[in-house]
Amino acid sequence: MRILMVVAPKNFRDEEFLVPKQLFEGRGWTVKIASKAKAGETAEGMLGAKVKIDLSISDAKVSDYDAIVFAGGTGASTYFNDPTAHMLAWQAYDTGRVVGAICIAPSILANANVLQGKRATGWPSERENIAAKSAGYTGADVEVAGRVVTGKAPPAAKKFAEAIANLLEKKQ
Repeated sequence: MRILMVVAPKNFRDEEFLVPKQLFEGRGWTVKIASKAKAGETAEGMLGAKVKIDLSISDAKVSDYDAIVFAGGTGASTYFNDPTAHMLAWQAYDTGRVVGAICIAPSILANANVLQGKRATGWPSERENIAAKSAGYTGADVEVAGRVVTGKAPPAAKKFAEAIANLLEKKQ
């Protein structure tokens, strides 16, 4: 399996990136990291994690991946109105890939019209935006709606990653 994880250049939430990445790599899957930052630059988490960017989101090709996962944290708001991030999310969804977002990042999916008609969760601050985009906000730790997985907050990172992994294993 090949997974693209999208992080903000600054202030992604460390656990929401690191826990899924470790789980995916622990299964022998390839994880690439994309951001608005350029390839080779370093993104920094809210708690101090540093990660080297493999590619810019503008260079990401959905066809290269089985899943696209957006990490949360306050920095994820940089993608709320980003057409490149929206296109990446929509194309992944539209072509049958697994799409995931946690914390405030489900608003990226909502703004890309990926959550329309689905049950979703996320950080409580995103409740209104998610609902405004015709999705049912639940506030649960994790929601799985078809091939779309949303997570609420850092404590749900492992459960979020496991839900994505379960969907990917069903595709094999």
